[in-house]
Amino acid sequence: MAATATPPAGFTGEQLTELLGLMRGSDSVELKLTVPEPNQRSTIAALGLDPLEAQIRQVFFFDTPGLALDQAGVVVRARRVQGKGEDSIVKLRPVVPSELPEELRRSAGFRVEVDALPGGFVCSGTLKGAPKTGDVRRVVAGELPLRKLFSKEQRAYFAAHAPEGVTLDDLVVLGPIFVLKLRFVPPELERRLVAEVWMYPDGSRILELSTRCTTTDAFQVAAQTRGYLAEHGVDLSGEQETKTRKALEYFTRELTEAE
Repeated sequence: MAATATPPAGFTGEQLTELLGLMRGSDSVELKLTVPEPNQRSTIAALGLDPLEAQIRQVFFFDTPGLALDQAGVVVRARRVQGKGEDSIVKLRPVVPSELPEELRRSAGFRVEVDALPGGFVCSGTLKGAPKTGDVRRVVAGELPLRKLFSKEQRAYFAAHAPEGVTLDDLVVLGPIFVLKLRFVPPELERRLVAEVWMYPDGSRILELSTRCTTTDAFQVAAQTRGYLAEHGVDLSGEQETKTRKALEYFTRELTEAE
């Protein structure tokens, strides 16, 4: 840990010890902040963000109607990304880095990362894949089985952690969600930030600001980023929402109402 680093405020000594232990075994840290809806337009204006520079994404989650995967800490997702193609992930959270198999840690598609936001943190292990172009649309249309979006390695990772009896082809589509993602580098901060607007079918939105850093720089980067956002009038005390949680709850509720 850098000598100039300052531990985050609001964490107990026990939480700080846990956080430091998780970071030691992780590949990176992603610092996140969600901005409450009433403050999103003013935040976008204050940071000088131009929506026309954003990349369009379409996100799909997959789970059982009862969210059995979510309850087991498993996330299955696929994305279509403007100008980049498609990707898929199988994510497990929380994880303890020291307990993960060495073979998995050596995989080129596997990343262990700590997500830290005001008041909390979680460590996840994500295995990423690259489906063939067009396969996400074909799966959503029912023309391909869901398992075709995932590599053999991803399917094995899923089988090792999914609830007993639940297979990839048992899952339902939860989505899509349209996302605008914009990367920008404020001159006074000299590091890349990311703004994502997730737009849900009911008209609600989540605006998330984030930056990824090394585990050794996490506290220092957190302090610098927090200072930059505060100087620009960004609300740092609002209730935090997670994009995945809101998506899962919205679409499973929609499924229930349709029955």
